[in-house]
Amino acid sequence: MRIFKEEQRFNQTWIIALILISMLVTLGIILGTYIKDPNSFSTTELLAIIGTLILASGIIFIFKLSTRIDEKGIHYKFFPFHWSYKIITWKDLNKAYIRKYDALSEYGGWGLKGGALWNKAKGKAINVSGDVGIQLELKNGKKLLIGTQKQEDASNTIANYKEKLKKEDNV
Repeated sequence: MRIFKEEQRFNQTWIIALILISMLVTLGIILGTYIKDPNSFSTTELLAIIGTLILASGIIFIFKLSTRIDEKGIHYKFFPFHWSYKIITWKDLNKAYIRKYDALSEYGGWGLKGGALWNKAKGKAINVSGDVGIQLELKNGKKLLIGTQKQEDASNTIANYKEKLKKEDNV
């Protein structure tokens, strides 16, 4: 049996640069204020502010999108929102295919997107980068797009299981 696995994180250069610049500017303002007037806050408060700034700036790097396609179906987990895999079984799917999409115009950006706050007709999206995803159309009418950087592997694995399901349906 063929199995597809992929893990993605927010590690794009532009995101890292944006976070670093934002952090350095904020840190510069805080340190400048402290140097001009050391009584503006205590050393403990200064260290707490710097620690919080570093923690807040680094929180995006804990996000991880994990995808697995196997004989049971398509599994996905977007940590820290999902602590365990969610599964969409093959019997619950009408369609599964690879497609290009525009994250900003179709879903409002990257991350866990869609649903009530955006274009409901497009469904939901879970993505961290790029413009290619695994589009799932469920029998209950819902749609989910899972971003992928391995479109060919994902496409081949989906095609492999589609064939097996067709054979099982005809038996």
